Amino acid sequence: METRELRYFVAVAEELHFGRAAQRLSMAQPPLSRAIQQLERRLGVVLLHRTARAISLTEAGSVLLREARAALDAVEAAERRTRRAAAERPGVVLATKAGASSELVSKLLDAYAAEPGAVAVEVMLCGPGEQVGLLRDGRADVALLQRPFDPTAGLDTEDLHTEQQVVVLPAGHPLADRPHMSIAEVTTLTDLPLPRWPRPGGGYRDGPGPQVRDHTQLFQLIALGRACAVVPESLRAHLRDDHATVPVPDAPTVTTVIAWPPHSRSKAVADLVRTATRL
Repeated sequence: METRELRYFVAVAEELHFGRAAQRLSMAQPPLSRAIQQLERRLGVVLLHRTARAISLTEAGSVLLREARAALDAVEAAERRTRRAAAERPGVVLATKAGASSELVSKLLDAYAAEPGAVAVEVMLCGPGEQVGLLRDGRADVALLQRPFDPTAGLDTEDLHTEQQVVVLPAGHPLADRPHMSIAEVTTLTDLPLPRWPRPGGGYRDGPGPQVRDHTQLFQLIALGRACAVVPESLRAHLRDDHATVPVPDAPTVTTVIAWPPHSRSKAVADLVRTATRL
């Protein structure tokens, strides 16, 4: 299969409409339809169920959509990393969630800069869940992730730090002086619903909690008495006097890991990972 064919198929599979897909690809509809039919003949499978009213993916089409996205991401990653390696002053791009692991990032950058042969490190601050996508499509070379929140399947990782979680409440809340709370107790705080973060594909799950995009927005909503949140205890350093925290012993522990693509052969990435694990 050619990357051109994969791009055509992904557009049709995501739009589920040949006209919109053709417009997205800046091409006419007839050659797009022919290209998809040719792809089906070559693979010997039906990728799309077509009726007069709608288009839907077959099981084979769903598999190809998933694999095609991964393949196109890999091609884009190869292009980006190749250009970065050819730059006059090659460097490393480190992706990390804004507001998370800030102390670790600061120590890591200082320690790595002192290493012989250290290159420039560009830090990309991301929203929740964005680091993995940046890593897979080549916009980042290495990333700091947090299990169990961030998926690490298909990546090489080293564990750096494991911590407990706390619930963040508005200062003065009746439960703020508790020695600890359970997850069950947190989820039943109807006056302080848990926030709703964006899904990886966009959109928010249904629920009573406010929609949030970053920790700055979240902590302001908590201070206003509109939400609570269970977060790693290291985020206490970012809280103000109008917040209170209570340990949640039965919440899953959070492990910060440094992750990179398994096929990476970058000496700079290897040196950065070694520095992080030493810290």
